[in-house]
Amino acid sequence: MNQYLPLLGILVVIIGFALRFNPMLVVPAAALTTGLLAGFDVFEVIGKLGKAFNDARIIIVPWIVLPVIGLLERYGLQQRSRAVIGRFRAATAGRLLILYLLYRQIISAIGLHSTAGHPQTVRPLLAPMAVAAAERQTELDEEGSERVKAYAAATDNVGLFFGEDIFFAIGSIVLIQQTLEAYDIMLSPLELAVWAIPTAIAAFIIHGSRLLMLDKKLSQATLVRAERSRGAPAPTPLGYARDERDGEERR
Repeated sequence: MNQYLPLLGILVVIIGFALRFNPMLVVPAAALTTGLLAGFDVFEVIGKLGKAFNDARIIIVPWIVLPVIGLLERYGLQQRSRAVIGRFRAATAGRLLILYLLYRQIISAIGLHSTAGHPQTVRPLLAPMAVAAAERQTELDEEGSERVKAYAAATDNVGLFFGEDIFFAIGSIVLIQQTLEAYDIMLSPLELAVWAIPTAIAAFIIHGSRLLMLDKKLSQATLVRAERSRGAPAPTPLGYARDERDGEERR
């Protein structure tokens, strides 16, 4: 029974994210929980966590990426990305995000997970393109626009999280292998990577279905708005609807 106690670190992650705590607090807390329950000294756990943090060069990346992205946005990168997606008549927000999900999983699976991400891809390119595609499907209010942006960010997260474990030379695979080896379960990194493929496929199907449902909601929003123009006001699927008679907002 004691051999399963380190898995409580996963529970810490789930609870922390469910309660919307800061990820920078949740991840170290989960690492400390796992390390202490595995029998490591607290200073050893902190040392390993700090070494991994420093090896990943997390500290210096924003100082390189963010100024470049800021300059590109200043000179109209988001506007150009919206104009590009506007040329494709068949483009919808859901279809665009599904294509990006596939792309994100593939490049993560071959070890190129740093070539895309929130600061360099989602904010300046993917989110504006998704919003532009959604606006062609229906008239978006502010909440609807923010929700489409949230779908874009979530798509990047899902693609990276479930795609990177297919690459057997990534740190998470090595960590899993070492953890299993401590309990005399001998698996090679390649074997672990192969077993990550079904999970990645399932993640693609599940999140892809959510994106198709997003397209459906956008289409329904147009129908609801048309019905509202002919009669009493009704809430749209993507946001708040204002009752013109009394000015109250409701779902």
